[in-house]
Amino acid sequence: MTLEESINQIKESVFKEIKIANEFSYLLGYSESSSSESEKKIVHNQIMKLKSSLRIANQKLLKSLEETNIATPLSNGAKAEEVNGYTPVSSIKLVGASGRRGRALLKKEKISEFERATIKRLKKGEKKREVKKEEQKVNEYAKIAGSIFSKTAKVFIKKKTFKKLGEDLIKSNLNYNLITYVSTVFLNTAIAFGLSILLFIFLLFFNISQTFPIITLATGSMLIRILSTFWILIIAPVVTFLFMYTYPSLERKSIEGKINAELPFAMIHMSAISGSMIDPIKIFSIIGTTKEYPHLEKEFNKLLNEINVYGYDLVTALKDLAIDSPSQKLSDFFNGLATTITSGGSLFQYFEERAQSLLFDYKLDKEKSTKSAETFMDIYISVVIAAPMILMLLLMMMKVSGLGISLSTSMISLLVGGGVSLINVLFLVFLQIKQQSTA
Repeated sequence: MTLEESINQIKESVFKEIKIANEFSYLLGYSESSSSESEKKIVHNQIMKLKSSLRIANQKLLKSLEETNIATPLSNGAKAEEVNGYTPVSSIKLVGASGRRGRALLKKEKISEFERATIKRLKKGEKKREVKKEEQKVNEYAKIAGSIFSKTAKVFIKKKTFKKLGEDLIKSNLNYNLITYVSTVFLNTAIAFGLSILLFIFLLFFNISQTFPIITLATGSMLIRILSTFWILIIAPVVTFLFMYTYPSLERKSIEGKINAELPFAMIHMSAISGSMIDPIKIFSIIGTTKEYPHLEKEFNKLLNEINVYGYDLVTALKDLAIDSPSQKLSDFFNGLATTITSGGSLFQYFEERAQSLLFDYKLDKEKSTKSAETFMDIYISVVIAAPMILMLLLMMMKVSGLGISLSTSMISLLVGGGVSLINVLFLVFLQIKQQSTA
């Protein structure tokens, strides 16, 4: 075993003893504050296991220290610079991390691989890290909406008209409170209604055609034109209101799919970490700093804020987050973990079994999405390729025979081309939504 491997083994043993000591201290404090005899018995058994683990780790550390020989004895009259043909690192002077003199000395002098690695680490340590501070910009549009419709929004919120919207808004992680978002809904609906009035007035006095001139003055009865265009005043604001009302729900479902995709692999990671008997709070902190699970990271940061900022204990924070979680699977995980901690069960076993079940569900979901993709492909071929050809043939036959609606050749081409383009756009939007919900 080389010197570097021996030192790494010693460091691992020391870190393991530190973790065991921290867990030991945590259990002692919990045992003193607990009033239940059954809980004290469980904690006492865990403390005995920790003592055994600490004893084994200490013996392993002492054995590693005995086997490690850092200093090499000098022969009589020999100088330190002549031992094994190496030059001590202390005698090498480096001029900065990127100095030419330092690199030249490293090439000329004989330095061991361990010393070379140490020097490289020292060089890297001299680089300063630039941390970018993210500033949250104020949404001026939401501010204007709040100044106009905040009082009206509060009246409806007190009547619990937007209770479901408030729940979806919290679970969707949108940076809006309920009053501001409802005010924005009202403002968008009012703007849509104003634009629909302008369009309604425009269509009363002008016609829009496919040939030049595209816009012409309207002719005919005004009453008929009012009845034929009056629906715009209703459809535009209603569609705007329904879209704004359902948007948080759609966003929540999208986040739920992304969390469900990350959860099985994060659970495997957490299962591996929990095997070292680490504090459960530290497990969430480690997963949150890996940057491998961006959507789970937001939920775990909420959990850590509940504990570190608001002062809740882990079980209470888990139950609170289970209520506001956008994913049902993540909510079940939080509730199960809270129950396991309260009952004194094995966290490692819980994480491992949960990881297996979630991974099995993940594989089933992927198989379902594959089957759905095959079905969508068949639908696309039927609707976008075969149906326009049949429709064009029917329209041409009707034009030649003079039966039914007779359209010009350019109008038939425009109708079929526009229909195919619209179907393609709708199909792409549907696939994008479907992919986000199953990602």
